[in-house]
Amino acid sequence: MDLNSASTVVLQVLTQATSQDTAVLKPAEEQLKQWETQPGFYSVLLNIFTNHTLDINVRWLAVLYFKNGIDRYWRRVAPHALSEEEKSTLRAGLITNFNEPINQIATQIAVLIAKVARLDCPRQWPELIPTLIESVKVQDDLRQHRALLTFYHVTKTLASKRLAADRKLFYDLASGIYSFACSLWNHHTDTFLQQVSSGNEAAVLSSLERTLLSLKVLRKLTVNGFVEPHKNMEVMGFLHGIFERLKQFLECSRSIGTDNICRDRLEKTIILFTKVLLDFLDQHPFSFTPLIQRSLEFSVSYVFTEVGEGVTFERFIVQCMNLIKMIVKNYAYKPSKNFEDSSPETLEAHKIKMAFFTYPTLTEICRRLVSHYFLLTEEELTMWEEDPEGFTVEETGGDSWKYSLRPCTEVLFIDIFHEYNQTLTPVLLEMMQTLQGPTNVEDMNALLIKDAVYNAVGLAAYELFDSVDFDQWFKNQLLPELQVIHNRYKPLRRRVIWLIGQWISVKFKSDLRPMLYEAICNLLQDQDLVVRIETATTLKLTVDDFEFRTDQFLPYLETMFTLLFQLLQQVTECDTKMHVLHVLSCVIERVNMQIRPYVGCLVQYLPLLWKQSEEHNMLRCAILTTLIHLVQGLGADSKNLYPFLLPVIQLSTDVSQPPHVYLLEDGLELWLVTLENSPCITPELLRIFQNMSPLLELSSESLRTCFKIINGYIFLSSTEFLQTYAVGLCQSFCELLNEITTEGQVQVLKVVENALKVNPVLSPQMFQPILPCVFRGIIEGERYPVVMSTYLGVMGRVLLQNTSFFSSLLNEMAHKFNQEMDQLLGNMIEMWVDRMDNITQPERRKLSALALLSLLPSDNSVIQDKFCGIINISVEGLHDVMTEDPETGTYKDCMLMSHLEEPKVTEDEEPPTEQDKRKKMGSSRTANPGQVLCWRDKQQAGG
Repeated sequence: MDLNSASTVVLQVLTQATSQDTAVLKPAEEQLKQWETQPGFYSVLLNIFTNHTLDINVRWLAVLYFKNGIDRYWRRVAPHALSEEEKSTLRAGLITNFNEPINQIATQIAVLIAKVARLDCPRQWPELIPTLIESVKVQDDLRQHRALLTFYHVTKTLASKRLAADRKLFYDLASGIYSFACSLWNHHTDTFLQQVSSGNEAAVLSSLERTLLSLKVLRKLTVNGFVEPHKNMEVMGFLHGIFERLKQFLECSRSIGTDNICRDRLEKTIILFTKVLLDFLDQHPFSFTPLIQRSLEFSVSYVFTEVGEGVTFERFIVQCMNLIKMIVKNYAYKPSKNFEDSSPETLEAHKIKMAFFTYPTLTEICRRLVSHYFLLTEEELTMWEEDPEGFTVEETGGDSWKYSLRPCTEVLFIDIFHEYNQTLTPVLLEMMQTLQGPTNVEDMNALLIKDAVYNAVGLAAYELFDSVDFDQWFKNQLLPELQVIHNRYKPLRRRVIWLIGQWISVKFKSDLRPMLYEAICNLLQDQDLVVRIETATTLKLTVDDFEFRTDQFLPYLETMFTLLFQLLQQVTECDTKMHVLHVLSCVIERVNMQIRPYVGCLVQYLPLLWKQSEEHNMLRCAILTTLIHLVQGLGADSKNLYPFLLPVIQLSTDVSQPPHVYLLEDGLELWLVTLENSPCITPELLRIFQNMSPLLELSSESLRTCFKIINGYIFLSSTEFLQTYAVGLCQSFCELLNEITTEGQVQVLKVVENALKVNPVLSPQMFQPILPCVFRGIIEGERYPVVMSTYLGVMGRVLLQNTSFFSSLLNEMAHKFNQEMDQLLGNMIEMWVDRMDNITQPERRKLSALALLSLLPSDNSVIQDKFCGIINISVEGLHDVMTEDPETGTYKDCMLMSHLEEPKVTEDEEPPTEQDKRKKMGSSRTANPGQVLCWRDKQQAGG
């Protein structure tokens, strides 16, 4: 591509590609795509985006096409790779001038230079780093900033490479430029600190921006540039100096307004200081040991004393708490139980920690966390009043939850309490003791203090197991507080019911649960929505607990289910509805069939909620989960839900519908439980199976559930199902058997085996294309025992239950193997007897014995020759299934079931589904060898 003639054409097409008119845009994009592989195209793009007189949108697009081209065509081995000559020209052109006036375009240019550097620096581009270093020294503000921006992106990219050779190159680079990077950072930092008091906001912002960029460079070099950074004096000098610089920057915040761009950049720089320390601690815990004492002193003083008042801000406090937490929890600093087995570095770090965390220090941290940071703020209380659902979402982990102060303080409290529980348990117990009895509803501060202490007791529940008599505390203190209905007491009602939820699986007598259920019923009628939502959460924890007893819960079931349903209707936020639905699902799951009298209102409401949630796939997932438990609870009565249920399954499992990405897993589970609990097949339920073929083609993690669904149809209505879908299903199975794992092959064969078991007449014809593969696997001695066992199970069913079909199959295989039928039959029997030990399930061993015994009445000499082998494995199978009756002393077949026997279901067991009953009926169809006709007679009849 000639540069002079092409520039105008490319510029014109790029201009068209920025158009809002699709008729102009689409052809332009197609043309640019064709030019991507043309020699000289990227040189033209370089000329266009470095020409500052052109339209900004056109230059922006040129940069993007250039950047994408690096990903696709810069590597030597890439198809249509750029020539070395063009790449050399482009590299030189990229670092000729650092004078881009538009910030967004400058950032993109810096990123694309870094992309080239990742592939070419330093071997093919040794001049890049020296050029950048020289450029950041110039006096021109724009060039200096752009060069520093590029320097940062190049350093960041090179630091991210992980191959050993690349790491070695970066270590060499870091050693070579670290002194310069430190001096550069110190220069810009000093300049900023001098200009803060000048009042020139533009100059302050400019120097602060350079300080931030140079610190970003240093962060990457310090954390990723040295194998043993503690041996480098400059590195340790920089890290030790961070604390003094942090103090200076925090003091600067007093003189910079709270609502301008300078304040934003200042806070970002302060946070970046803390990120350097956190990253260094994470990557080099032992090199960080000399910094432990200073880090703890600095963080504790600014977070837990008056030193930080007026200068700290929330994100900084979070970072300091994270620093304390990482030091406290760091496994590198925890000695072994036998101190002599610990490394000297570990013991030194542990000694520093223990020296710092004295009793007074720990006590002060604990008290400040509880009495200051755990207190509900004015903003939180206002949000409680104005947006109660938003408040509960934030409290339980909303999008911004992990970045906010409250969860960080709670995690720090848990970690410190766990590490130093012997010291802190008496402190917390003392705080509890001072709050015994009711609290004056007019004293809001006292209510909030008690809320904070109860929060701490809930978070430390496992640590306090031996120190708190929770059962007595529940009866004497907590239960009475739940009965205080004053509006100002609602923070405590909510906190107490939350606290009980934290202790329910730790220490809570089963005998007290009826009292708790009574309290939950009352709180689900509380006038405050937040209290009701929190109560629903505790109810879920209660029914999920290991010691949950249905008989204790049933007297309250109707009331609770009704109140939960009312709560579901009242809440409006998607997250809250999902939460309440989850609670309902847990209740339905635990009480199972006992829920039937109370679900009418929910059944009527769910179709409306499904329609309303069309744009909220996660809420629809929650609805699917609820439907799964609802169907299981209703059993055969779930057929009444089909007008709503089946279209939901249809949509959720249709891979041509976009929502299937979110709904497929739960949709398949719902489909399966619907089949398992269906009393009979319906045309609509049969029709849904049209979704299965594309699902089998996906070969995804859902295949196991798909096979269970196919089995469900076979057990439900094998004749109708096989007549409608067997041809397509068999084709899918044949394709799958060539692609999937051994376990997958076994699952396919089990489906065939079940079909033969349930419908021995129709199934062999339907799955005829698969059976030669099974026969061949037996003859050739399949090497995987589990597959061989399944092969023998399938063939045993055919031989025992449809001898005429077996004869025709044997005849077909004899032609394929070019052998006589008798010879092939003899080989099969010999392999069957030899590999009988591959079969581990008693049912299959019995089946194989019966199948081979059915051949003995024949006077075929080949069969007679195998008489001893057949009798031998039959006797072994007999021993496997015979057990002594303790009442009569006689032996009987343990696999025989009386139709009069009904298995007893204990309270903890789920009642049998409709499919379980169908399986039991099918299990009674095993043939009696005494009733089997002579195989030769059947062979003649079939032949």
